[in-house]
Amino acid sequence: MKIASRLIKTTLALSLMASSLLASEINVYSHRHYDTDKMLFKTFEQKTGIKVNVVTAKAEELVSKLELEGANTPADILLTSDIGNLYEAKEKALLQPITSKILEANIPLHVRDSQNEWFGLTKRARIFVYNPQKINPNDLSDYLSLAKPEFKGKILTRTSTNSYNKSLLASIIANHGEEKATEFAKGLVENFARAPKGNDRDQISAVAAGDGDIAIVNTYYLGIMINSKVERHVETAKSVKLFFPDQKGKGVHINISGAGVTKYAKNKENAIKLIEFLSSTEAQQMFAEANYEYPVNPSVKASGTVASWGEFKEDTLSLSEVGKYNKKAVEVATKANWK
Repeated sequence: MKIASRLIKTTLALSLMASSLLASEINVYSHRHYDTDKMLFKTFEQKTGIKVNVVTAKAEELVSKLELEGANTPADILLTSDIGNLYEAKEKALLQPITSKILEANIPLHVRDSQNEWFGLTKRARIFVYNPQKINPNDLSDYLSLAKPEFKGKILTRTSTNSYNKSLLASIIANHGEEKATEFAKGLVENFARAPKGNDRDQISAVAAGDGDIAIVNTYYLGIMINSKVERHVETAKSVKLFFPDQKGKGVHINISGAGVTKYAKNKENAIKLIEFLSSTEAQQMFAEANYEYPVNPSVKASGTVASWGEFKEDTLSLSEVGKYNKKAVEVATKANWK
């Protein structure tokens, strides 16, 4: 009996150890593909002993994957850029609310979900870059001003299907109403220097090349080009100027990269720990210094290239509210013939 008892205890102990080992990991579905993230995951592993496994793909692919896998998904965290993607994941019931005093302390209300299903981790500002030889910055103001007749043939931007432009238009609907947003979209299309194409870096290059005079881009991409190892990219970025829109009104539209714990997370506590770490001063400083992004944690300041652009007023409209209007933004863009 004693031997049998010992065997049972040993088996239970080994089982608990195995469970503990299995639990000391976390599975992340990530749309982000940056070396900074890899360094942060490695730091987290060293600090906690929790292994971080990462699957990368496009945001829409990851959302579809979570839908298809359902309760069988191995994913504990969805990490992606753009409020639209996070909002969609929540709408499809792919995330779950979590309780964390650390996250509530580190992340301002307007860049996290009202029900704590997703949390912003980095910010990017949607700004104008312009040709200083052709544009007087005193003639620039808010986003709506780009629809004025004096900018005919001068505006460059990506397609309306781009997630950053959808979110920008959604924020305009939220702030100014659908009618104003439609007027803006129609006027913007009238003022295009060319049909929308390419990414944000292509818009910056097009301004430098004289294909247009003003482009709507994310700060992040300008930072990449200024710090590129390719000299022509550096020269291109330095030949344009940056303008923060709407400083006398709502402020610059910001977008985020953020994360949420998946609905069927098997390692929920580890998932919360990782998101908490990514919101910490240490991690936020790495995002700011190495990835040309703005920290969401108010205790961490912008640094390097990003800091050199100066401070600005940001729109503090809740991004949950922006997310609500993403579908309406598609309708408005279609109505305006913004391809």
